[in-house]
Amino acid sequence: MESRIYLASRSPRRRELLNQIGVRFDLLLFRAGARSDAQIDETPLPGESADDYVVRVARAKASHGASLLLVRHLPQRPVLSADTTLDLDGEIIGKPEDEAHAREILRRLSGATHRVLTAVAVADGGQLLHDVSISEVRFRVLDDAEIRRYVSSGEPMDKAGAYGIQGRAAMFVAEIRGSHSGIVGLPLCETTQLLRRFNYSL
Repeated sequence: MESRIYLASRSPRRRELLNQIGVRFDLLLFRAGARSDAQIDETPLPGESADDYVVRVARAKASHGASLLLVRHLPQRPVLSADTTLDLDGEIIGKPEDEAHAREILRRLSGATHRVLTAVAVADGGQLLHDVSISEVRFRVLDDAEIRRYVSSGEPMDKAGAYGIQGRAAMFVAEIRGSHSGIVGLPLCETTQLLRRFNYSL
């Protein structure tokens, strides 16, 4: 019988990355908006570092996903989740609240180096494991006109740090050190190693 997992994420980028390496999966979606699951609180805790934040959220998603399999009477398989955030000078930078916030974030990233952290977690049979990919990204200096054009494209609105390196924002990136797939939202090296620990054959 073929190996198969659940992906607990709405991100189309994570679906594309799993497809890229041939992982077979079904989506396991949580409730969103005002009815969102209380177990998944993505609000940073007071004094919480970006490193601790991404691990906490990714593990909470995987753990909650595994509990939903029982509630929804679904076949037991590994549940994979991930969370991505930016660390700019010690501050957690998540998804922009609106276009003005997106422009503000991009102005702060202009000409600076920031860290991109993606934690990936897998839960199955009472076991919950995780790993973290940390990369550094340096932006060239951006002018206000190109920031406005980029934000008006809509691309930054659902992305941590208000940009997608796999899209138009690639033209902003002067240098990266680390995992390109981790910056996109799912580090494939770490993901592969985690799945192998749950006997998923790749």
